[in-house]
Amino acid sequence: MTSKYVPIPVSPHAGITAAHDDAELDAQDTPLLASSAATPHSTRSGLTVYADSTYTYSYGPPGLTGLWHNYYALLCAIFASMGGLSFGYDQGVIANILVMEDFVRRWPITPLQKGALTAVLELGALIGTLLSGVLADKYSRRHSIFVACVVFNIGALFQCFAQNLSHLFIGRAVGGVGVGALSMLSPLYISEISPPEVRGSLIALEQFSIVLGVVVGFWIGFFTRHVPGSLSWRLPLGLQIAPGVLLALGAIFLLPASPRLLVLKGRYTEAEASLVKLRGRDDGLTKIELLEMRVEATLISQADGRKTDTGELGVWGRLFTKKYRARTMIGVLIMVFQQWSGINALLYYGPTLVRSIGLQGETSGLLVSGGIGVVQFLAVGPAVVYIDRLGRKPLLRGGSAAMAVSHLIIALLVLQFKDNWPEHAVAAWVAVVGIYTFTFAYGVSFGPIGWVLPSEVFPLSMRARGVALATASNWVNNFFIGLITPVMIEVSAAGTFLTFASACFLAYLWATYSVPETAGVALEDMDRVFGSEVGREDAARRREVEEELGLRKILASLADRPDEE
Repeated sequence: MTSKYVPIPVSPHAGITAAHDDAELDAQDTPLLASSAATPHSTRSGLTVYADSTYTYSYGPPGLTGLWHNYYALLCAIFASMGGLSFGYDQGVIANILVMEDFVRRWPITPLQKGALTAVLELGALIGTLLSGVLADKYSRRHSIFVACVVFNIGALFQCFAQNLSHLFIGRAVGGVGVGALSMLSPLYISEISPPEVRGSLIALEQFSIVLGVVVGFWIGFFTRHVPGSLSWRLPLGLQIAPGVLLALGAIFLLPASPRLLVLKGRYTEAEASLVKLRGRDDGLTKIELLEMRVEATLISQADGRKTDTGELGVWGRLFTKKYRARTMIGVLIMVFQQWSGINALLYYGPTLVRSIGLQGETSGLLVSGGIGVVQFLAVGPAVVYIDRLGRKPLLRGGSAAMAVSHLIIALLVLQFKDNWPEHAVAAWVAVVGIYTFTFAYGVSFGPIGWVLPSEVFPLSMRARGVALATASNWVNNFFIGLITPVMIEVSAAGTFLTFASACFLAYLWATYSVPETAGVALEDMDRVFGSEVGREDAARRREVEEELGLRKILASLADRPDEE
Protein backbone atom coordinates (compact mmCIF):
# COMPACT_ATOMS: atom_id res chain seq x y z
CA MET A 1 0.00 0.00 0.00
CA THR A 2 1.38 3.41 -0.98
CA SER A 3 0.95 6.15 1.61
CA LYS A 4 2.15 9.74 1.82
CA TYR A 5 3.28 10.32 5.36
CA VAL A 6 4.87 13.19 7.15
CA PRO A 7 8.00 11.99 8.99
CA ILE A 8 8.20 12.86 12.67
CA PRO A 9 10.94 15.47 13.13
CA VAL A 10 14.11 14.21 14.77
CA SER A 11 14.74 16.09 17.99
CA PRO A 12 18.16 16.04 19.63
CA HIS A 13 17.94 14.35 22.99
CA ALA A 14 21.50 14.12 24.19
CA GLY A 15 22.21 15.11 27.72
CA ILE A 16 18.78 14.40 29.17
CA THR A 17 19.13 13.92 32.90
CA ALA A 18 16.80 12.58 35.55
CA ALA A 19 14.75 14.85 37.77
CA HIS A 20 15.68 14.67 41.40
CA ASP A 21 13.19 16.84 43.27
CA ASP A 22 9.45 16.64 43.74
CA ALA A 23 8.71 19.93 42.00
CA GLU A 24 10.44 18.78 38.85
CA LEU A 25 8.65 15.45 38.97
CA ASP A 26 5.28 17.15 39.48
CA ALA A 27 5.92 19.30 36.44
CA GLN A 28 6.44 16.19 34.37
CA ASP A 29 3.26 14.53 35.68
CA THR A 30 0.86 16.69 33.70
CA PRO A 31 -2.26 14.54 33.16
CA LEU A 32 -3.21 13.54 29.61
CA LEU A 33 -6.89 14.20 30.27
CA ALA A 34 -8.18 17.71 30.78
CA SER A 35 -10.37 16.48 33.64
CA SER A 36 -10.04 13.44 35.84
CA ALA A 37 -12.38 10.55 35.15
CA ALA A 38 -13.01 7.34 37.01
CA THR A 39 -13.59 5.37 33.81
CA PRO A 40 -11.17 4.94 30.89
CA HIS A 41 -11.46 7.50 28.11
CA SER A 42 -11.63 5.85 24.67
CA THR A 43 -11.28 7.68 21.38
CA ARG A 44 -12.34 6.89 17.84
CA SER A 45 -8.70 6.42 16.92
CA GLY A 46 -8.28 3.36 19.16
CA LEU A 47 -6.51 5.11 22.03
CA THR A 48 -7.70 4.53 25.62
CA VAL A 49 -6.43 6.86 28.35
CA TYR A 50 -6.88 6.11 32.05
CA ALA A 51 -7.25 8.50 34.95
CA ASP A 52 -3.62 7.98 36.03
CA SER A 53 -2.45 9.07 32.53
CA THR A 54 -1.47 5.55 31.49
CA TYR A 55 -2.83 4.47 28.13
CA THR A 56 -3.30 1.60 25.72
CA TYR A 57 -4.05 1.55 22.02
CA SER A 58 -5.07 -0.90 19.35
CA TYR A 59 -5.57 -0.79 15.59
CA GLY A 60 -8.59 -3.06 15.78
CA PRO A 61 -10.14 -5.93 17.75
CA PRO A 62 -8.29 -9.13 18.72
CA GLY A 63 -9.06 -12.55 17.24
CA LEU A 64 -10.00 -13.34 13.65
CA THR A 65 -11.48 -9.91 13.00
CA GLY A 66 -8.28 -8.27 14.16
CA LEU A 67 -6.18 -10.55 11.96
CA TRP A 68 -8.21 -9.60 8.91
CA HIS A 69 -8.08 -5.93 9.93
CA ASN A 70 -4.26 -6.18 9.93
CA TYR A 71 -4.14 -8.27 6.76
CA TYR A 72 -0.74 -7.06 5.52
CA ALA A 73 0.98 -7.83 8.82
CA LEU A 74 -0.83 -11.19 8.75
CA LEU A 75 0.53 -12.00 5.27
CA CYS A 76 4.06 -11.03 6.33
CA ALA A 77 3.78 -13.17 9.47
CA ILE A 78 2.50 -16.17 7.49
CA PHE A 79 5.43 -15.84 5.11
CA ALA A 80 8.00 -15.41 7.88
CA SER A 81 6.58 -18.36 9.82
CA MET A 82 7.70 -20.71 7.03
CA GLY A 83 10.91 -20.87 9.07
CA GLY A 84 8.97 -23.02 11.51
CA LEU A 85 7.85 -25.27 8.66
CA SER A 86 11.43 -26.50 8.18
CA PHE A 87 11.72 -27.27 11.90
CA GLY A 88 8.49 -29.24 11.99
CA TYR A 89 9.05 -31.01 8.68
CA ASP A 90 12.29 -32.52 9.93
CA GLN A 91 10.61 -33.74 13.12
CA GLY A 92 7.82 -35.34 11.13
CA VAL A 93 9.82 -36.96 8.35
CA ILE A 94 12.75 -38.45 10.27
CA ALA A 95 10.63 -40.99 12.20
CA ASN A 96 9.55 -42.65 8.93
CA ILE A 97 12.92 -42.40 7.17
CA LEU A 98 14.77 -44.22 9.94
CA VAL A 99 12.59 -47.33 9.44
CA MET A 100 12.35 -47.29 5.62
CA GLU A 101 13.45 -50.54 3.99
CA ASP A 102 15.95 -49.07 1.51
CA PHE A 103 17.45 -46.74 4.12
CA VAL A 104 17.92 -49.53 6.67
CA ARG A 105 19.36 -51.92 4.06
CA ARG A 106 21.73 -49.27 2.70
CA TRP A 107 22.90 -48.09 6.13
CA PRO A 108 22.09 -50.56 8.93
CA ILE A 109 22.74 -48.00 11.65
CA THR A 110 23.04 -48.86 15.32
CA PRO A 111 20.69 -47.43 17.97
CA LEU A 112 23.50 -45.08 19.00
CA GLN A 113 23.87 -43.78 15.42
CA LYS A 114 20.10 -43.38 15.17
CA GLY A 115 20.12 -41.24 18.28
CA ALA A 116 23.12 -39.31 16.95
CA LEU A 117 21.26 -38.49 13.71
CA THR A 118 18.58 -36.81 15.81
CA ALA A 119 21.02 -35.20 18.24
CA VAL A 120 23.40 -33.73 15.63
CA LEU A 121 20.61 -31.60 14.16
CA GLU A 122 19.72 -30.29 17.61
CA LEU A 123 23.33 -29.41 18.42
CA GLY A 124 23.62 -27.62 15.08
CA ALA A 125 20.38 -25.81 15.88
CA LEU A 126 21.82 -24.66 19.21
CA ILE A 127 24.80 -23.13 17.41
CA GLY A 128 22.57 -21.51 14.79
CA THR A 129 20.30 -20.04 17.46
CA LEU A 130 23.13 -18.34 19.37
CA LEU A 131 24.85 -17.07 16.22
CA SER A 132 21.64 -15.59 14.84
CA GLY A 133 21.11 -13.64 18.05
CA VAL A 134 24.23 -11.63 17.22
CA LEU A 135 23.70 -11.38 13.45
CA ALA A 136 20.08 -10.21 13.80
CA ASP A 137 21.21 -7.13 15.73
CA LYS A 138 24.37 -6.43 13.77
CA TYR A 139 22.81 -6.66 10.31
CA SER A 140 19.05 -7.12 10.06
CA ARG A 141 16.28 -9.62 10.80
CA ARG A 142 15.44 -10.15 7.11
CA HIS A 143 19.01 -10.65 5.90
CA SER A 144 19.69 -13.05 8.77
CA ILE A 145 16.61 -15.06 7.72
CA PHE A 146 18.01 -15.17 4.16
CA VAL A 147 21.39 -16.48 5.36
CA ALA A 148 19.68 -19.06 7.59
CA CYS A 149 17.64 -20.31 4.60
CA VAL A 150 20.79 -20.68 2.49
CA VAL A 151 22.50 -22.69 5.25
CA PHE A 152 19.42 -24.84 5.75
CA ASN A 153 19.17 -25.62 2.02
CA ILE A 154 22.85 -26.62 1.87
CA GLY A 155 22.17 -29.11 4.63
CA ALA A 156 19.04 -30.37 2.89
CA LEU A 157 21.01 -30.96 -0.33
CA PHE A 158 23.63 -32.96 1.57
CA GLN A 159 20.88 -35.15 3.04
CA CYS A 160 18.96 -35.60 -0.20
CA PHE A 161 21.99 -36.64 -2.27
CA ALA A 162 23.89 -38.48 0.50
CA GLN A 163 26.13 -41.24 -0.80
CA ASN A 164 27.29 -42.43 2.59
CA LEU A 165 26.37 -42.02 6.23
CA SER A 166 28.88 -39.22 6.81
CA HIS A 167 27.12 -37.09 4.15
CA LEU A 168 23.89 -37.57 6.06
CA PHE A 169 25.49 -36.52 9.35
CA ILE A 170 27.03 -33.44 7.71
CA GLY A 171 23.69 -32.52 6.15
CA ARG A 172 21.88 -32.91 9.46
CA ALA A 173 24.44 -30.78 11.29
CA VAL A 174 24.53 -28.00 8.68
CA GLY A 175 20.77 -28.07 8.25
CA GLY A 176 20.44 -27.91 12.02
CA VAL A 177 22.31 -24.59 12.07
CA GLY A 178 19.73 -23.20 9.63
CA VAL A 179 16.78 -24.70 11.50
CA GLY A 180 17.98 -23.26 14.80
CA ALA A 181 18.52 -19.82 13.32
CA LEU A 182 15.07 -19.79 11.69
CA SER A 183 13.38 -21.03 14.89
CA MET A 184 14.70 -17.90 16.61
CA LEU A 185 14.53 -15.34 13.79
CA SER A 186 10.97 -15.98 12.60
CA PRO A 187 9.16 -15.30 15.91
CA LEU A 188 11.55 -12.40 16.61
CA TYR A 189 10.70 -10.74 13.30
CA ILE A 190 6.97 -11.42 13.65
CA SER A 191 6.87 -9.90 17.14
CA GLU A 192 8.46 -6.67 15.86
CA ILE A 193 6.04 -6.15 12.96
CA SER A 194 2.85 -7.05 14.85
CA PRO A 195 0.27 -4.64 16.28
CA PRO A 196 -0.29 -5.26 20.02
CA GLU A 197 -3.87 -6.55 19.81
CA VAL A 198 -2.97 -9.54 17.58
CA ARG A 199 0.71 -10.01 18.37
CA GLY A 200 0.09 -13.31 20.17
CA SER A 201 -1.98 -14.66 17.29
CA LEU A 202 0.66 -13.72 14.72
CA ILE A 203 3.57 -15.20 16.69
CA ALA A 204 1.47 -18.33 17.29
CA LEU A 205 1.61 -18.84 13.51
CA GLU A 206 5.17 -20.05 14.15
CA GLN A 207 3.75 -23.01 16.08
CA PHE A 208 1.09 -23.46 13.40
CA SER A 209 3.84 -23.77 10.79
CA ILE A 210 5.87 -26.15 12.95
CA VAL A 211 2.89 -28.44 13.42
CA LEU A 212 1.95 -28.17 9.74
CA GLY A 213 5.53 -29.21 8.94
CA VAL A 214 5.26 -32.16 11.32
CA VAL A 215 2.02 -33.35 9.73
CA VAL A 216 3.18 -32.86 6.13
CA GLY A 217 6.60 -34.39 6.80
CA PHE A 218 5.17 -37.43 8.57
CA TRP A 219 2.53 -38.27 5.98
CA ILE A 220 4.84 -37.68 3.01
CA GLY A 221 7.27 -40.12 4.59
CA PHE A 222 4.44 -42.51 5.40
CA PHE A 223 3.22 -42.65 1.80
CA THR A 224 6.68 -42.85 0.20
CA ARG A 225 8.05 -45.55 2.52
CA HIS A 226 7.23 -48.33 0.03
CA VAL A 227 8.53 -46.51 -3.07
CA PRO A 228 11.26 -48.73 -4.63
CA GLY A 229 14.87 -47.73 -4.07
CA SER A 230 16.39 -44.69 -2.46
CA LEU A 231 13.65 -42.40 -3.82
CA SER A 232 11.55 -43.50 -0.83
CA TRP A 233 13.70 -41.39 1.50
CA ARG A 234 15.47 -38.99 -0.89
CA LEU A 235 12.16 -37.53 -2.07
CA PRO A 236 10.86 -36.47 1.38
CA LEU A 237 14.32 -35.14 2.32
CA GLY A 238 14.52 -33.15 -0.92
CA LEU A 239 11.05 -31.60 -0.68
CA GLN A 240 12.09 -29.51 2.34
CA ILE A 241 14.26 -27.39 0.03
CA ALA A 242 11.19 -25.74 -1.56
CA PRO A 243 9.98 -23.70 1.45
CA GLY A 244 13.59 -22.78 2.22
CA VAL A 245 14.06 -21.28 -1.24
CA LEU A 246 10.70 -19.50 -1.10
CA LEU A 247 11.42 -17.93 2.30
CA ALA A 248 14.92 -16.86 1.24
CA LEU A 249 13.57 -15.00 -1.79
CA GLY A 250 10.75 -13.49 0.22
CA ALA A 251 13.07 -12.25 2.96
CA ILE A 252 14.97 -10.16 0.41
CA PHE A 253 12.23 -9.03 -1.97
CA LEU A 254 8.89 -9.17 -0.11
CA LEU A 255 9.15 -8.76 3.67
CA PRO A 256 9.40 -5.20 5.00
CA ALA A 257 12.20 -4.32 7.40
CA SER A 258 11.53 -4.42 11.14
CA PRO A 259 10.58 -0.83 12.06
CA ARG A 260 11.86 -1.35 15.60
CA LEU A 261 15.34 -2.35 14.45
CA LEU A 262 15.42 0.60 12.05
CA VAL A 263 14.59 2.94 14.94
CA LEU A 264 17.34 1.39 17.04
CA LYS A 265 19.76 2.14 14.21
CA GLY A 266 18.51 5.75 13.96
CA ARG A 267 16.86 5.32 10.54
CA TYR A 268 13.58 7.00 11.54
CA THR A 269 12.21 7.87 8.09
CA GLU A 270 12.64 4.27 6.87
CA ALA A 271 11.14 2.99 10.11
CA GLU A 272 8.02 5.12 9.70
CA ALA A 273 7.63 4.09 6.06
CA SER A 274 7.83 0.42 7.08
CA LEU A 275 5.37 0.90 9.95
CA VAL A 276 2.84 2.76 7.77
CA LYS A 277 3.06 -0.02 5.19
CA LEU A 278 2.56 -2.71 7.84
CA ARG A 279 -0.41 -0.97 9.48
CA GLY A 280 -2.00 0.17 6.21
CA ARG A 281 -2.65 3.61 7.68
CA ASP A 282 -0.90 6.85 8.57
CA ASP A 283 -2.53 8.53 11.56
CA GLY A 284 -2.10 9.36 15.21
CA LEU A 285 -1.73 5.74 16.30
CA THR A 286 1.17 5.05 13.94
CA LYS A 287 2.79 8.26 15.22
CA ILE A 288 2.33 7.06 18.80
CA GLU A 289 3.76 3.60 18.05
CA LEU A 290 6.78 5.03 16.27
CA LEU A 291 7.41 7.57 19.03
CA GLU A 292 7.22 4.78 21.63
CA MET A 293 9.94 2.97 19.69
CA ARG A 294 12.05 6.14 19.65
CA VAL A 295 11.52 6.70 23.38
CA GLU A 296 12.73 3.18 24.12
CA ALA A 297 15.68 3.53 21.73
CA THR A 298 16.66 6.80 23.43
CA LEU A 299 16.53 5.26 26.89
CA ILE A 300 18.55 2.30 25.61
CA SER A 301 21.16 4.65 24.19
CA GLN A 302 21.43 6.52 27.49
CA ALA A 303 21.65 3.27 29.46
CA ASP A 304 24.32 1.88 27.12
CA GLY A 305 26.38 5.02 27.67
CA ARG A 306 26.52 4.18 31.37
CA LYS A 307 27.44 0.52 30.88
CA THR A 308 30.92 -0.57 31.87
CA ASP A 309 30.77 -4.07 30.37
CA THR A 310 32.42 -4.53 26.99
CA GLY A 311 32.54 -7.30 24.45
CA GLU A 312 29.98 -9.86 23.36
CA LEU A 313 30.08 -11.82 26.63
CA GLY A 314 29.33 -8.65 28.54
CA VAL A 315 26.24 -8.02 26.41
CA TRP A 316 24.99 -11.57 26.93
CA GLY A 317 25.70 -11.21 30.63
CA ARG A 318 23.20 -8.36 30.91
CA LEU A 319 20.42 -10.92 30.47
CA PHE A 320 21.25 -12.24 33.94
CA THR A 321 21.41 -8.89 35.71
CA LYS A 322 18.63 -7.89 38.08
CA LYS A 323 16.98 -5.71 35.43
CA TYR A 324 16.44 -8.56 32.94
CA ARG A 325 16.63 -11.70 35.09
CA ALA A 326 12.86 -12.18 35.45
CA ARG A 327 12.37 -11.91 31.69
CA THR A 328 15.28 -14.22 30.98
CA MET A 329 13.88 -16.86 33.33
CA ILE A 330 10.49 -16.67 31.62
CA GLY A 331 12.10 -17.14 28.21
CA VAL A 332 14.27 -20.05 29.38
CA LEU A 333 11.68 -21.81 31.55
CA ILE A 334 8.84 -21.66 29.03
CA MET A 335 11.05 -23.71 26.73
CA VAL A 336 12.09 -26.07 29.54
CA PHE A 337 8.47 -26.84 30.34
CA GLN A 338 7.57 -26.98 26.65
CA GLN A 339 10.06 -29.79 26.06
CA TRP A 340 9.61 -31.63 29.38
CA SER A 341 5.87 -31.78 28.80
CA GLY A 342 6.80 -34.76 26.62
CA ILE A 343 5.62 -33.53 23.23
CA ASN A 344 8.82 -34.18 21.32
CA ALA A 345 9.24 -37.54 23.01
CA LEU A 346 5.93 -38.43 21.35
CA LEU A 347 7.01 -37.02 18.00
CA TYR A 348 10.45 -38.65 17.95
CA TYR A 349 9.53 -41.97 19.56
CA GLY A 350 5.78 -42.15 18.97
CA PRO A 351 5.78 -45.76 17.71
CA THR A 352 7.91 -46.86 20.68
CA LEU A 353 5.63 -45.12 23.18
CA VAL A 354 2.54 -46.49 21.43
CA ARG A 355 3.94 -50.03 21.73
CA SER A 356 4.46 -49.38 25.45
CA ILE A 357 0.69 -48.95 25.85
CA GLY A 358 -0.06 -52.21 24.07
CA LEU A 359 -0.68 -51.33 20.40
CA GLN A 360 1.29 -53.64 18.11
CA GLY A 361 2.15 -53.53 14.42
CA GLU A 362 4.22 -51.05 12.43
CA THR A 363 1.30 -49.52 10.55
CA SER A 364 -0.93 -49.00 13.61
CA GLY A 365 1.98 -47.50 15.52
CA LEU A 366 2.80 -45.08 12.70
CA LEU A 367 -0.86 -44.16 12.23
CA VAL A 368 -1.30 -43.34 15.92
CA SER A 369 1.94 -41.31 15.80
CA GLY A 370 0.69 -39.47 12.73
CA GLY A 371 -2.56 -38.78 14.55
CA ILE A 372 -0.58 -36.96 17.26
CA GLY A 373 0.57 -34.45 14.66
CA VAL A 374 -2.94 -34.06 13.24
CA VAL A 375 -4.44 -33.39 16.70
CA GLN A 376 -1.72 -30.86 17.45
CA PHE A 377 -2.42 -29.17 14.12
CA LEU A 378 -6.15 -28.93 14.92
CA ALA A 379 -5.37 -27.46 18.35
CA VAL A 380 -3.23 -24.59 17.08
CA GLY A 381 -6.19 -23.00 15.26
CA PRO A 382 -8.10 -22.11 18.45
CA ALA A 383 -4.84 -20.89 20.00
CA VAL A 384 -4.24 -18.47 17.12
CA VAL A 385 -7.81 -17.13 17.44
CA TYR A 386 -8.06 -16.84 21.24
CA ILE A 387 -4.52 -16.24 22.52
CA ASP A 388 -4.99 -12.46 22.50
CA ARG A 389 -8.63 -12.56 23.59
CA LEU A 390 -8.20 -14.93 26.55
CA GLY A 391 -4.59 -14.08 27.38
CA ARG A 392 -1.41 -16.14 27.77
CA LYS A 393 -1.75 -16.99 31.46
CA PRO A 394 -5.17 -18.74 31.42
CA LEU A 395 -4.14 -20.87 28.43
CA LEU A 396 -0.87 -21.87 30.12
CA ARG A 397 -2.62 -22.82 33.35
CA GLY A 398 -5.43 -24.75 31.72
CA GLY A 399 -3.10 -26.48 29.26
CA SER A 400 -0.58 -27.58 31.89
CA ALA A 401 -3.35 -28.92 34.15
CA ALA A 402 -4.89 -30.96 31.32
CA MET A 403 -1.47 -32.26 30.26
CA ALA A 404 -0.59 -33.35 33.81
CA VAL A 405 -3.89 -35.22 34.25
CA SER A 406 -3.52 -36.92 30.84
CA HIS A 407 0.00 -38.15 31.60
CA LEU A 408 -1.06 -39.35 35.04
CA ILE A 409 -3.96 -41.40 33.63
CA ILE A 410 -1.70 -42.97 31.00
CA ALA A 411 0.93 -43.80 33.63
CA LEU A 412 -1.66 -45.52 35.86
CA LEU A 413 -3.02 -47.53 32.92
CA VAL A 414 0.47 -48.65 31.89
CA LEU A 415 1.29 -49.57 35.48
CA GLN A 416 -1.91 -51.60 35.82
CA PHE A 417 -2.04 -53.40 32.45
CA LYS A 418 1.53 -53.48 31.11
CA ASP A 419 1.82 -57.27 31.55
CA ASN A 420 -1.47 -58.14 29.86
CA TRP A 421 -2.40 -55.58 27.22
CA PRO A 422 -4.01 -58.06 24.75
CA GLU A 423 -6.85 -58.71 27.19
CA HIS A 424 -7.36 -55.01 27.91
CA ALA A 425 -7.71 -53.42 24.47
CA VAL A 426 -10.16 -50.83 25.81
CA ALA A 427 -7.59 -49.65 28.35
CA ALA A 428 -5.01 -49.34 25.55
CA TRP A 429 -7.31 -47.14 23.50
CA VAL A 430 -8.17 -45.06 26.58
CA ALA A 431 -4.42 -44.45 26.85
CA VAL A 432 -4.38 -43.36 23.19
CA VAL A 433 -7.21 -40.92 23.94
CA GLY A 434 -5.08 -39.69 26.84
CA ILE A 435 -2.19 -39.07 24.44
CA TYR A 436 -4.46 -37.16 22.07
CA THR A 437 -5.93 -35.12 24.95
CA PHE A 438 -2.44 -34.21 26.10
CA THR A 439 -1.50 -33.25 22.55
CA PHE A 440 -4.52 -30.99 22.13
CA ALA A 441 -3.86 -29.29 25.48
CA TYR A 442 -0.25 -28.73 24.48
CA GLY A 443 -1.31 -27.36 21.10
CA VAL A 444 -3.41 -24.58 22.64
CA SER A 445 -0.97 -23.67 25.40
CA PHE A 446 2.76 -24.34 25.69
CA GLY A 447 3.12 -25.09 21.98
CA PRO A 448 2.31 -21.61 20.62
CA ILE A 449 2.94 -19.59 23.80
CA GLY A 450 6.43 -21.06 24.04
CA TRP A 451 7.27 -18.94 20.99
CA VAL A 452 5.13 -15.95 21.96
CA LEU A 453 6.44 -15.05 25.43
CA PRO A 454 10.19 -14.94 24.68
CA SER A 455 9.54 -12.79 21.60
CA GLU A 456 7.66 -10.10 23.51
CA VAL A 457 9.07 -9.80 27.05
CA PHE A 458 12.55 -8.46 26.22
CA PRO A 459 13.28 -4.79 25.46
CA LEU A 460 14.48 -3.87 22.00
CA SER A 461 18.18 -3.74 22.91
CA MET A 462 18.15 -7.28 24.34
CA ARG A 463 15.36 -8.86 22.30
CA ALA A 464 17.47 -10.69 19.72
CA ARG A 465 19.82 -12.18 22.32
CA GLY A 466 16.97 -12.88 24.74
CA VAL A 467 14.99 -14.78 22.12
CA ALA A 468 18.20 -16.56 21.05
CA LEU A 469 18.85 -17.70 24.64
CA ALA A 470 15.27 -18.89 25.07
CA THR A 471 15.41 -20.79 21.77
CA ALA A 472 18.77 -22.26 22.80
CA SER A 473 17.00 -23.55 25.92
CA ASN A 474 14.49 -25.23 23.61
CA TRP A 475 17.20 -27.02 21.66
CA VAL A 476 19.26 -28.05 24.72
CA ASN A 477 16.21 -29.60 26.37
CA ASN A 478 15.10 -31.06 23.04
CA PHE A 479 18.50 -32.74 22.80
CA PHE A 480 18.29 -34.27 26.28
CA ILE A 481 14.71 -35.43 25.74
CA GLY A 482 15.75 -37.21 22.55
CA LEU A 483 18.74 -38.72 24.31
CA ILE A 484 17.10 -40.10 27.45
CA THR A 485 13.55 -40.95 26.34
CA PRO A 486 14.45 -44.39 24.85
CA VAL A 487 16.30 -45.27 28.06
CA MET A 488 13.42 -44.05 30.23
CA ILE A 489 10.91 -46.11 28.25
CA GLU A 490 13.08 -49.21 28.52
CA VAL A 491 13.49 -48.79 32.27
CA SER A 492 9.86 -47.87 32.98
CA ALA A 493 7.19 -46.71 30.56
CA ALA A 494 4.92 -45.76 33.46
CA GLY A 495 7.78 -43.84 35.06
CA THR A 496 8.31 -41.96 31.79
CA PHE A 497 4.73 -40.69 31.76
CA LEU A 498 4.90 -39.90 35.50
CA THR A 499 8.01 -37.80 34.83
CA PHE A 500 6.19 -35.81 32.18
CA ALA A 501 3.14 -35.47 34.48
CA SER A 502 5.35 -34.03 37.22
CA ALA A 503 6.90 -31.55 34.80
CA CYS A 504 3.42 -30.42 33.68
CA PHE A 505 2.36 -29.95 37.30
CA LEU A 506 5.42 -27.79 37.97
CA ALA A 507 4.55 -25.85 34.79
CA TYR A 508 1.08 -25.17 36.23
CA LEU A 509 2.58 -23.74 39.44
CA TRP A 510 5.05 -21.65 37.45
CA ALA A 511 2.36 -20.27 35.13
CA THR A 512 0.15 -19.45 38.10
CA TYR A 513 2.68 -17.64 40.26
CA SER A 514 5.51 -16.41 38.01
CA VAL A 515 4.17 -15.53 34.57
CA PRO A 516 2.73 -12.03 34.00
CA GLU A 517 -0.06 -11.38 31.50
CA THR A 518 1.31 -9.75 28.36
CA ALA A 519 -1.72 -9.91 26.04
CA GLY A 520 -2.49 -6.57 24.45
CA VAL A 521 0.57 -4.85 25.94
CA ALA A 522 2.76 -2.91 23.52
CA LEU A 523 6.35 -4.18 23.32
CA GLU A 524 7.55 -0.80 24.56
CA ASP A 525 5.34 -1.10 27.68
CA MET A 526 6.76 -4.41 28.95
CA ASP A 527 8.87 -2.50 31.48
CA ARG A 528 5.67 -1.63 33.33
CA VAL A 529 4.53 -5.26 33.29
CA PHE A 530 7.78 -6.34 34.93
CA GLY A 531 8.05 -3.34 37.25
CA SER A 532 11.42 -2.36 35.82
CA GLU A 533 10.72 1.38 36.16
CA VAL A 534 9.81 1.53 39.81
CA GLY A 535 12.49 4.13 40.54
CA ARG A 536 11.47 7.79 40.49
CA GLU A 537 14.51 8.74 38.44
CA ASP A 538 13.77 6.15 35.75
CA ALA A 539 10.13 7.26 35.57
CA ALA A 540 11.16 10.90 35.31
CA ARG A 541 13.73 10.15 32.61
CA ARG A 542 11.14 8.33 30.50
CA ARG A 543 8.65 11.18 30.94
CA GLU A 544 11.27 13.73 29.86
CA VAL A 545 12.07 11.78 26.70
CA GLU A 546 8.35 11.36 25.95
CA GLU A 547 7.86 15.11 26.32
CA GLU A 548 10.87 16.01 24.21
CA LEU A 549 10.00 13.71 21.34
CA GLY A 550 6.40 14.92 21.33
CA LEU A 551 4.71 11.69 22.43
CA ARG A 552 2.81 13.28 25.32
CA LYS A 553 1.59 16.07 23.04
CA ILE A 554 0.16 13.63 20.48
CA LEU A 555 -1.44 11.55 23.25
CA ALA A 556 -3.06 14.62 24.77
CA SER A 557 -4.39 15.81 21.40
CA LEU A 558 -5.94 12.42 20.63
CA ALA A 559 -7.35 12.11 24.17
CA ASP A 560 -9.21 15.42 23.72
CA ARG A 561 -11.23 14.00 20.81
CA PRO A 562 -14.81 12.84 21.54
CA ASP A 563 -15.51 9.36 22.80
CA GLU A 564 -16.78 6.65 20.52
CA GLU A 565 -20.51 6.43 20.35
